[in-house]
Amino acid sequence: MDTVSNKWGIPEVLGLFELPFSDLIYRAQCVHREHFDPNGIQLSTLVSIKTGGCSEDCGYCSQSARHETAVENQPMLSLEEVLAAAKAARDNGASRFCMGAAWRGPKQKDLDAVTEMVRAVRELGLETCATLGMLKEGQAEQLKEAGLDYYNHNIDTSRRHYEEIISTRDYGDRLDTLSKVRRAGINVCCGAIVGMGETREMRAELIAELANQFPQPESVPINNLVQVEGTPLYGTDPLDHLEFVRTIAAARITMPKSFVRLSAGRQQMSESTQALCFLAGANSIFYGEKLLTTGNPEVERDRALLDKLGMHAM
Repeated sequence: MDTVSNKWGIPEVLGLFELPFSDLIYRAQCVHREHFDPNGIQLSTLVSIKTGGCSEDCGYCSQSARHETAVENQPMLSLEEVLAAAKAARDNGASRFCMGAAWRGPKQKDLDAVTEMVRAVRELGLETCATLGMLKEGQAEQLKEAGLDYYNHNIDTSRRHYEEIISTRDYGDRLDTLSKVRRAGINVCCGAIVGMGETREMRAELIAELANQFPQPESVPINNLVQVEGTPLYGTDPLDHLEFVRTIAAARITMPKSFVRLSAGRQQMSESTQALCFLAGANSIFYGEKLLTTGNPEVERDRALLDKLGMHAM
């Protein structure tokens, strides 16, 4: 994708959030129509290939070994299991298949297994994406050689709020992995989670951080916190849904050529809220019954909503 040269200051992004709602949505929709089919939605399916037992302490995560949740540790899926899931995703209309693993970062034997999965999934005609945690030197190059199209590594929240959410890695660790992915020539999928107790100004800081990456991320997943009992963030006051829509709009305006993905939290949103997110510039969704360990609207429900809105898969 083309690079974007302008820098977004936090006050400027905050100014977007503070626009009258109709003005913000109009501006976001105009930007969206300049770069994308306004009625096209990119469908991705996310599968957990290794669940639970992560050594990190991310306050939102049900898979942390430090939190007492209902998620049980599971070994890595076999190649056959992953291919079966990928074929089902393709047959249901998904164009991208994302593989997620609950690690701080992959060991070499783990990476060997994942690269085999990447090669096999690409042979099915699907775009491939992986989210495997922090990468060591040379690992991004191995994923690139296997044909990985996208690597997901979210910055999660703003710099100021980060230490309230995670202590086992710092913001620089996140940016270091993103740098490794870029140098290897892999597309970047980088977004965040909102609704974790941050202020509007922190959300503006977060969007500015994403928008000022150079080049900007090709995909930007925006997650609304799914609260899981047993995690430190369980019981956090939920984010107002219109504020979430504002966040989507700010992401679209500041990152005009990125796919903005409506990600976790959709199951808790009404059809009207999701429609507003699409109007605000979201043009990608995770599609299927589960996102790693949390629920997601069923395929048939999603198809019905897209049909109702006159939208189609890209």
